[in-house]
Amino acid sequence: MREEFHPRYSAVSRSYSYFVGTDDLASSPFRRTHELVWRKPLEFDRLVSAADAIQGRHCFRAFAVKGTAPERDNHRCTVSNAAWRQRDGGLVFEITADRFLHHMVRFLVGTMLEIGEGRREVWVMQELLTQEDNSQVSQPAPPHALFLERVEYPKDLYLRAE
Repeated sequence: MREEFHPRYSAVSRSYSYFVGTDDLASSPFRRTHELVWRKPLEFDRLVSAADAIQGRHCFRAFAVKGTAPERDNHRCTVSNAAWRQRDGGLVFEITADRFLHHMVRFLVGTMLEIGEGRREVWVMQELLTQEDNSQVSQPAPPHALFLERVEYPKDLYLRAE
């Protein structure tokens, strides 16, 4: 990489996956360490609609731990992909954005799971994007099921082999 490369600040996008186990084997010792065991019924269409609501450029202040970003920070992130997909044994939430706030993905997943469960309405996601703090957001999902999948950097920061 070129000298001006910085692993954190040079990144143009990051992608995360959050795994949710919904079948009977989800609580096995082989899976419970890397996915959230979820026993309550989830409506997949509600999860999809909630994920669709966060795509684009928004203020994610409600989905961040208060005080972890400077007050002058506008907490705006551009989400280029946010989607739930079904997989063997459960679900996975995949998200790509230009930046993430502290615990942002975990707050998003916690809120979307409550929406999928029917404890909250889908329109809540849009409403939370207008909030000035995280007092109305759901509890964050636990960290053990969250994985950084990919980080992308500008092509001009790579050294070219001569």
